[in-house]
Amino acid sequence: MNGKKGSITIDINLKSNAVALGHVKKPYVNELSPRRWIHYVWKFAKEDTNRVTFAFKVGFAVLLVSLLILFRAPYEVFGTSIIWSILTVAIMFEYTVGATFNRGFNRALGSLLAGVFAIAVIQVAMSCGRVAEPYIIGFSIFLIGAITSFMKLWPSLVPYEYGFRVTLFTYCLIIVSGYRMGNPIRTAMDRLYSIAIGGIVAVLVNVLILPIWAGEQLHKELVACFNSVADSLEECVEKYFREGGSDDPEFSRTVMDDFPDEPAFKKCREILNSSAKLESLASSAKWEPPHGRFRHFFYPWPEYVKVGAVLRHCAYEVTALHGCLHSEIQAPHNLRCTFQPEISDATNHAAELIRTLAKDISNMKHNLHSSLLKQLHSSTERLQRSIDMHSYLLIPSTKPFNIDASFKLKECPMLGDPVQTESYHESMKKQQRKLYSWPSREVEEFEKDKTDAELIPRMRAFESTTALSLATFASLLIEFVARIDHLVDAVDVLAKMARFVEDE
Repeated sequence: MNGKKGSITIDINLKSNAVALGHVKKPYVNELSPRRWIHYVWKFAKEDTNRVTFAFKVGFAVLLVSLLILFRAPYEVFGTSIIWSILTVAIMFEYTVGATFNRGFNRALGSLLAGVFAIAVIQVAMSCGRVAEPYIIGFSIFLIGAITSFMKLWPSLVPYEYGFRVTLFTYCLIIVSGYRMGNPIRTAMDRLYSIAIGGIVAVLVNVLILPIWAGEQLHKELVACFNSVADSLEECVEKYFREGGSDDPEFSRTVMDDFPDEPAFKKCREILNSSAKLESLASSAKWEPPHGRFRHFFYPWPEYVKVGAVLRHCAYEVTALHGCLHSEIQAPHNLRCTFQPEISDATNHAAELIRTLAKDISNMKHNLHSSLLKQLHSSTERLQRSIDMHSYLLIPSTKPFNIDASFKLKECPMLGDPVQTESYHESMKKQQRKLYSWPSREVEEFEKDKTDAELIPRMRAFESTTALSLATFASLLIEFVARIDHLVDAVDVLAKMARFVEDE
């Protein structure tokens, strides 16, 4: 379609098999296939064998408390109240030891308070006579329900929300059943004993049989996050300088973040949402006794969360670099290769430093990393000087443009081709013919019925736009290096507070 003079028209040629994003036909998958279901279950269990361990531990704990009902002797002692033991195990048993202790504390405190309140109210109600007794019990239920529901919304009491919930339903069940069954005090005591039995069984099974420590899980999770950021950074930069690596992906893949050839980036992207997981593990780890490599009391688990927050800000920069890699506007490949040695050198040093930090945390050793930091800063300074020296490539001159002017770019080390002798303007046209830049259409269509006086200013504008893509990529990498300094400081604080071993 031809537009008016002075206007820009972008023709979008879709492939014959192209389909709109919202009309992609999904293949039929038999979700109820037993073979497929078994495969998914096996894969899920293989990812983390602790899941299978946790499942068997819960089953074993429930079996133990169920024996109190299946055998006649204990059943004659506790009666039907022993069912509360099974309920307690099912509710209280958590994945990690710390979470179980946390849930057990809330369960024990809530049940104890509910039992004390129930016994006190029952004594008062019985002393007031049979007529006033149901009114007093009903009013107490309303009062306890209102107070516990209000208090669990208090910001500083949110961690104990489960305890208030336990207090409410335990109080209601004890006082109502005691009122109807007679001898309410005996009923309340039997149920408190049953809850205590269930809690003890849950704690003993979780601690003594293949314990899953929240502290160990937090430690490994943080180390894995460090390695994911380093791998994703190297993967992104390596692909940026690969010839053909910046071809425009399908729009649906870009929107849905579907990049099967970038496994490291998928792991790095998970770090962006890791805050809740790290905080949950740290909160559970605080309830755990000294164990394994974490042998002193008051271990600084919150520092793991702080280090994770700093690392997450580094992951933001990697995500931004990934966005540049898959953006519609791309710098020509030979222009990118001009800065490849400096960018690759800074990337390698940054990834090496991050992996070293991960290794030190994993081995619980304390190093200063002065030499690695110095090498990283030196490589970053070389990149900044290179950008300053070749700034004329990133900011085209406003002087009259000479089509035959030759800006000789560096040889790309990855390709091994001789130094290009063609002009920068000709190189830009070839790159646009390969659809490496924006707008994505052939230059020949752009040149129809156009004189050099009309064409050259447009080409200069496109050159400036595509060059800014490379400048953005380099500046994001420099910002990433700047954030690594804060990451090193955070790890140093963690090492000191956690008493990591000084590496000689």
